[in-house]
Amino acid sequence: MALLRTIVWFVYFFGALLFYIPDMRRAGRLKAAGREEEVRAILEKDVRMWAGTLMKLAGVTVTVKGAENIPTDRAVVFTPNHQGDYDIPLMLLYLDRPHALVAKVETDRIPLVRQWMRLLDCVFIDRANARKSMEAMNRAGELVKEGKSVVVFPEGTRSKGDRMGEFKAGAFRIASKVGADIVPVAIDGSYKIMEANGGLMKPAHVNVTILPPVSTAGLDRAALKQLPEQVAGLIAAAKQPG
Repeated sequence: MALLRTIVWFVYFFGALLFYIPDMRRAGRLKAAGREEEVRAILEKDVRMWAGTLMKLAGVTVTVKGAENIPTDRAVVFTPNHQGDYDIPLMLLYLDRPHALVAKVETDRIPLVRQWMRLLDCVFIDRANARKSMEAMNRAGELVKEGKSVVVFPEGTRSKGDRMGEFKAGAFRIASKVGADIVPVAIDGSYKIMEANGGLMKPAHVNVTILPPVSTAGLDRAALKQLPEQVAGLIAAAKQPG
């Protein structure tokens, strides 16, 4: 059953992207013309439909808490923990709307996926190249300055389990440089969908908790240095039962 579910999932993954090519091309023309609101409408419809169907095909159920904590009047930096590949569709579906992601550069090599991610203003980071990594993080900061929220996974890679890795400073530097709030997001259970099953899809329940914003305005160097650990602690506490 898990193998069949996985095959159907991958067929839909790429089949739907082929179906959406006309919308993708239209959105590209609108973006080139600076018609961002119309691009956003296409992304809201198609990206949410695509990601939502992927979740249903995998048998995933989700409980979301704290959606009211997302500011609606300013751009923020979302900092989720990163348990598995499903964290990306989770963030596309269960935040207020699909936002730009800071993603590994390998994602930019996947046909059709990369075009949609560019429409979302996603930033691709090459962690093997320090200079390019810095350029990518600076670009993410520019997006926030332009009023566009971004999603950054501070661990930098999937934990593939309950335990979180070290939160790196990049996301917090982006936010502090432009005076934006951090919005921590606790993801609990996403690794059970695929990573715990050798890459096969199995039904699982995921809890997503969106925590209140953490201000970066006016932080001194010592406080900024403590921010990754502070936010990691908030997310760890939110994942605890009860």
